[in-house]
Amino acid sequence: MKILVVGGGGREHAIIKKIKENKTVEKIYALPGNGGIAADAECVDIAAKDIEKITEFAKSHDIDYAIVAPDDPLVLGCVDKLEAAGIPCFGPKANAAIIEGSKVFSKELMKKYNIPTAAYETFDNIDAALDYIETAPVPLVIKADGLALGKGVVIAETKHDAINAITDMMQNKVFGNSGDHVVIEEFLEGPEVSVLSFTDGKTVVPMISSMDHKRAGDGDTGLNTGGMGTIAPNPYYTEDIAKQCMETIFLPTIEAMNKEGRTFKGCLYFGLMLTKNGPKVIEYNCRFGDPETQVVLPLLKSDLLTVMQAVTKERLSETEVEFSDKSACCVIAASEGYPKSYDKGLELTIPAEIADKVYVAGAKITDGKLVTNGGRVLGCTAVADDLKTAVEEAYKLVDKVGFVNKYYRHDIGQRALKALK
Repeated sequence: MKILVVGGGGREHAIIKKIKENKTVEKIYALPGNGGIAADAECVDIAAKDIEKITEFAKSHDIDYAIVAPDDPLVLGCVDKLEAAGIPCFGPKANAAIIEGSKVFSKELMKKYNIPTAAYETFDNIDAALDYIETAPVPLVIKADGLALGKGVVIAETKHDAINAITDMMQNKVFGNSGDHVVIEEFLEGPEVSVLSFTDGKTVVPMISSMDHKRAGDGDTGLNTGGMGTIAPNPYYTEDIAKQCMETIFLPTIEAMNKEGRTFKGCLYFGLMLTKNGPKVIEYNCRFGDPETQVVLPLLKSDLLTVMQAVTKERLSETEVEFSDKSACCVIAASEGYPKSYDKGLELTIPAEIADKVYVAGAKITDGKLVTNGGRVLGCTAVADDLKTAVEEAYKLVDKVGFVNKYYRHDIGQRALKALK
């Protein structure tokens, strides 16, 4: 089989490494891929949002199956276009990807179908938003409506912070048109859990739960990032909570999307907060999370391509999806200064003996050498019998990769380890 994977980050590298385990796969193309992915797939310089060129490439190269991994091409209708050209795909169509593409849509969906989430208001007028902030209790969570590379959410501790966030989004357009509409919601408290799930629009199969570490600095300080590390499984996510989430959140969401004529097929990500009043949805993503994928897929015992094809064919209920009972930890190595300004083009070394445990996100090949080309450069993932060992091994791995200005958090997994005690 010839496989096409749209995207070029650590998530895509994790997907490609897992897909390679299937013996029927003879060729994998990554569009655009990156310098690290080039070791596992043929990278083609076509941007993930260039849907016309992606479709032309897929047709001219007789692609048997396509996996559209990032949010932007999904929201823009990449799956629609590829399927119209006769190429089976993993990923939701545009009318279902809106569950991530518009936070206003997802909040209104939850309200309509009584899916537990934070209380909220939506605004498309800056003056009305600022007036609301004057009377609302802080802290507040302020979200740009559209896609913003995982950075369009601000937790405003004070009214001053809230005013700045609204001004940045709606007036200064720091997230472009994504800030034309904003959601202002109550601040929920409790442990956060990420649950990725396979769904064919009828059956939902949750994957192993995980815990992301969004803030740039140790102790959850500093700016929000695309994620500085993850662990799986999440110790706060018990069997009882999982059952409750299936009944009150997962199945109701799939049914709600079906009722809206927006059947969701692919990977639906549930960002949850375990509050004292039960689990509530913080956000939906229409795709595999990054870096959650880098800890979840290494624990998948079943063949990923087989599961994905079952989703496409709406035969997920007939397909075994089995996960290991081990633990995993991924530590992200970033360029000093991320998520603000940072240097690029620094030589990157990954020892051959650990390459299978490294997922490259921001790198390219220049003059035959692998060099950094992004804020989050790579993730190092270790799998072990227990979380403590997985954390220790992941840090040993990150110490072995080399580039100038390497930066990483030193406390990935510590919150989870405390919860286990």
